[in-house]
Amino acid sequence: MEMAEVLAEGVNTVWALTVIFLIFFMHAGFAMLESGQVRSKNVANQLTKNMLTWAIGIVVFFLAGMGIANNFGSAVGGGEASALAMFDAGSQGWVMWLFSAVFAMTAATIVSGAVAGRAKLRAYLSYTFLLALVIYPVVSGLVWYAPGGTPWLTGLGFHDFAGGMVVHGVGGIAGLTAAWMLGARLDRYDASGKLQVIPGHSITFATLGTLVLCFGWYGFNVGTAATVFSVGEGGLMLGDYSYVGRVVMSTTLGMTMGAIGAAAMTWKRTGKVDTLYVANGMLAGLVIVTGTADVLTPMGALALGLIGGLQLPLVFDFVSRKLKVDDVCAVFPVHGTAGALGIVLFPLWSVNGTPVGEGVVSGGLLSVEPGMFAPQIIGVAVITVWTVVATAAVWGAFKAVGQDRVSEEEEQAGLDTAEHGIDSYPEFGRPEAVTDGGAVRTDGGVQDD
Repeated sequence: MEMAEVLAEGVNTVWALTVIFLIFFMHAGFAMLESGQVRSKNVANQLTKNMLTWAIGIVVFFLAGMGIANNFGSAVGGGEASALAMFDAGSQGWVMWLFSAVFAMTAATIVSGAVAGRAKLRAYLSYTFLLALVIYPVVSGLVWYAPGGTPWLTGLGFHDFAGGMVVHGVGGIAGLTAAWMLGARLDRYDASGKLQVIPGHSITFATLGTLVLCFGWYGFNVGTAATVFSVGEGGLMLGDYSYVGRVVMSTTLGMTMGAIGAAAMTWKRTGKVDTLYVANGMLAGLVIVTGTADVLTPMGALALGLIGGLQLPLVFDFVSRKLKVDDVCAVFPVHGTAGALGIVLFPLWSVNGTPVGEGVVSGGLLSVEPGMFAPQIIGVAVITVWTVVATAAVWGAFKAVGQDRVSEEEEQAGLDTAEHGIDSYPEFGRPEAVTDGGAVRTDGGVQDD
């Protein structure tokens, strides 16, 4: 039995570490996706935000964020909170802390795409600090963490397997709220309020980033089934890993149908298939199945993925044209609405309820238990209200003291120059911007320190 326990712990730890590294690699995907969707004069700023999101957020989550999540979750879930208890001592405890941390950092980095091109770096990083410290920990404490008790929303029956709402919903809603508080980029709307298209500088970067994210997403979803082996009376047994096939299936079908849905919708609306919408549609399809990948029928994965892709252009158009919110990288339709829709609609195709279609395309419309929808709707509503209020308060405070966005002159020159003193593409850019850290001369030359 002792040998079985050693083997189980070793395999489970290696599996968890593999998953953690895959999720970390998603930051490379976010960096490429977002930098591809901004103008060339803002590329370095976007890349810097992604790196510092990880650096600052991880430290904050280590020092206090995880402890606040556990304590808050226990306080409202009937557990036994202990002052800033973060994790169990020992190697396994450190590993599982990092497993929690990479999910938190995914929520944090999503926001950077919404506020691109005009937010002050110090404002964005301050918000990242607070998101890792309080905003995300409160949400995760309501759903996932409550040592000695049951998380409050989970106790109501709310189900979020891998963060469709806890991670992606929070990131997308926070991004929309921050973008609304900041206001649009200078050239986004003309004098009459008509929407102006501002293309990103590299569709290649955006597509590469999308595919990197899709690769890492297998860690995000499949990795949540992180217990490969367990030890029982009969010795070594298969653990939670037993449902990994369903998660892989849901993740893959959601991804593919998201791309198809976005392509179909853009073709119907414009007669063209928009490459960037296809890329973001793949991500929306992934997001929409993330919260319930463990309990979806094959029909459900296909249907939800399609819905995720179809809604993307419609919601982005509504946000941009009707609400006049400049969500640069479409984080709200990709992460916000897709995450919420997946959480709310999954009972239609849940293996735990009465599904619509047991097989890939077979099955008739059967009665669905209404009680399955209520906790999902409550959970989405609670998380949305908290995220909007907390985010609006933070960015409202920045705005009140004039520290939310750069000046018009700095925005027109580009944040690479204004915030970093460099040019991402010096061969094609302004001669006064440098990339090697040297001092800038007024005659356009570069003088080393």
